[in-house]
Amino acid sequence: MEVSVSTNTVVITGNIKTISDYQQIKETLDNLTQKHKHIIIKIQDSISITSSVIGYLNKLVLKDKVDLHIEVGDEQLMELFEDLNLVSLFHVKKV
Repeated sequence: MEVSVSTNTVVITGNIKTISDYQQIKETLDNLTQKHKHIIIKIQDSISITSSVIGYLNKLVLKDKVDLHIEVGDEQLMELFEDLNLVSLFHVKKV
């Protein structure tokens, strides 16, 4: 998995599946939220997302009041967000 940042947009390529993936995403977003309260996350090709990442994103939105928008490239990941009823909370859309 690779993470790149441009202004308030985070682009994630590859599958999100390990604890080190979670730590890399958390560290990137922690740094970004110090400057931005509106963040776009583009998950280009991952077919899943770990529960630790979902929990962290939940904290960003509900506790830290970050306006989070997630764009997913994979239909399977979109279905996961739908099944977990997180589409409206994270403003998820399929691109």
